[in-house]
Parts: sequence; C-alpha cells; structure tokens
Amino acid sequence: MAERLGIVGLPNSGKSSLFNALTGGAAAVASHPFTTIETSVGMARVPDERVERLSEMSASKKSVHTTVELTDIAGLVAGSSTGEGLGNRFLGGIREADAILLVLRAFHSDEAPPANDPPDPMADLAVLELELVLADAAAVEQQIVKRRKAVKTAKGEGDVAREVAALEKASVALEAGTPLYRSGLADDDMAGLATSFLLTAKPVLALVNVGEDQLVDAEAMLSPIRDELGAGAQVLASCVQLEAEASSLDLESRTELLEGYGLGEGALPRVARAAYDLLGRRTFLTTGESESRAWTFRAGARAPECAGVIHSDLQRGFIRADIIAFHDLIEIGGWSKARDLGKIRSEGKDYEVKDGDVLEIRFNV
Repeated sequence: MAERLGIVGLPNSGKSSLFNALTGGAAAVASHPFTTIETSVGMARVPDERVERLSEMSASKKSVHTTVELTDIAGLVAGSSTGEGLGNRFLGGIREADAILLVLRAFHSDEAPPANDPPDPMADLAVLELELVLADAAAVEQQIVKRRKAVKTAKGEGDVAREVAALEKASVALEAGTPLYRSGLADDDMAGLATSFLLTAKPVLALVNVGEDQLVDAEAMLSPIRDELGAGAQVLASCVQLEAEASSLDLESRTELLEGYGLGEGALPRVARAAYDLLGRRTFLTTGESESRAWTFRAGARAPECAGVIHSDLQRGFIRADIIAFHDLIEIGGWSKARDLGKIRSEGKDYEVKDGDVLEIRFNV
C-alpha cells in the first residue's frame, strides 16, 4: 500500500531537489523557472529501525521496508488555476495524489531569479493556496450544477443530495478564500466531497526549505506557517541542499553529515511519518528466516484486513492472527521463546491491529 505524495511548490523552491534526495531520482534541477515540465514519479524507501532489529533477531535473509510514492509536479505560479505557466499539468498531477507536500522557500540564492527574492515562505504559501482554492471553486461550481440535476431523477436521492449539500458548504468556504483542509467542515461533509476529487480536500503537510545558515533558527521560522495552516496540517523544516548531498553518500557518511548539522535522521523518515499520520496509516511487522518486513495498513483496520495487505488469500482464508508487540518481542529475543513463555496472543477477526504489532497469520484456503 504505497501512499502517493504530490510535491508542490513555486519555481526554484527546491521541490525537484527534494524529490531526487528522497527517491534517488534524476528530475532536472536548475535555477530558471519551469525546469520541471513533466511529472516525475519515484518510490522512496521509508527507513524503519524496527525492521532491522527484527531482521537481526531472526537472522533474516533480507529486510523489506515500506515505501512512499512521490510525484514531482510541474511548478506552480500565480494564475496556474486559469492555465498560466504549466497550470493544467500542475492540476492534473496533484489530483492523482493522496496528500500534498508544499515546499516553501526560505533560503537565499544568488542564482534565483528576481521574482523569487527575497524568499518568503508565507508569501509562497499564499500563492499556492490561492491557486488551489480558485481551481476548487471552479470545479465545485460545475459539480453543483451536475449533481442538482441528478437529485431530480428517481436515482438521485440520498447520497447525491448529501453530496450537493456538502458541495454547497464547500463553495462558501472556497469563495471566502479558505482551503477545505482548514475550513472546519464536518467529517461527513468532507466524506461527501470524496467523489469530486477536490485539491484542497486532500491532507497537507508543509516543508520549509532553509539554507545551511538558517538551520539554527529553522524551528522559529515554522510558527507563522503552523498558525496559518492550523492543527490539521503538519509543518517541517529541512535544508534540502544538504539532504541532496547526503543522499549520495553511504549510510555511515550520510548519518555523520546529517547529525553534524543537527538534522538527525534526515527528511524522509519525518516526511513519511507525517504523511502516515495525515492519511491515517500505521505499520505492522512480520519476521522470519526468509525476511523481516514492514507493512502499511489503515488505522483502525482489523486483523483480516491486515492479512489481506500481505496477500488476498490470507484475508479470504483468515483463521486467526498470532500477535506480539514489537518491543516485547525484541526484549524476549525471539518468536519461539515468546511462544514458550506464553507471550504470543491469538486474536480473531475482531482484533484491531496496532502500530508496531508483529503478526503471524493463520489461514486456510
């Protein structure tokens, strides 16, 4: 279950450099606008220390981590919602994403064009949000007309009527210039907008791209962005240039470089965790001699659904799941030892899987 994050930003914000750092891709990077004219897609491995520790415990032949699909979308400018710049390509790329990663420029650069200076993350955010809102407002207007006609038919009652009501509420927010992700619409109304594929109905996280000389003050720069986006969005800071340099190094050198600049584990794990949280995703684990592996599942999913993440046959023939928490298993030192000690629980179809559960599925097809 790979989540798709659409990376969005103004020209020269560093979004393509971030894409390359996270995926090992080769999206074109230059100081002039519209270097990205086609959508680039790549898979980013999400490092998870739990997988490596389970692999060591079980002497697994390989370790398999979860992944996040990243899409580097053509740059946005003022007027993109009406086709300016590469507006149509931008809108098409973002509609296919599960969540939006906004890259906001804070770093200074002698190579950047005058239009992008001085760097102002709040100004970047205002342009990005305005274009998303304008695009959604036009789409909602069209959808309301279409669905009102459907309500008049015999088959147009119930769900369609609720969709119209949700669209009308969305229209009010959008006309006021408010993106739907911070409009305060009720969950039922947001669910009623699902079939309209609106851009601002998607979960959002923001990454403020700072320079090396701004790392010390990076957290302070996030406060106004957090205040503007509200509690529904997550905001991170990163020096994308350093992330790009680090991505080309071996693990030991990369860790040394990132920690030397106080960047800890780097951007990818933080971006992935923020995306998982926004999208309501969690991770369960499996381990054995052949492999130790992390799997993504929907928060609140029960054991049979998680079995289906591994393979549809496991869900279809589900009998039970043998389960232990990751930390308990590591402390005991092995699955067989844990079973001998009576620490492995057998759970049925109603069990709600938790993040960090280690599972072994029993099934019969």
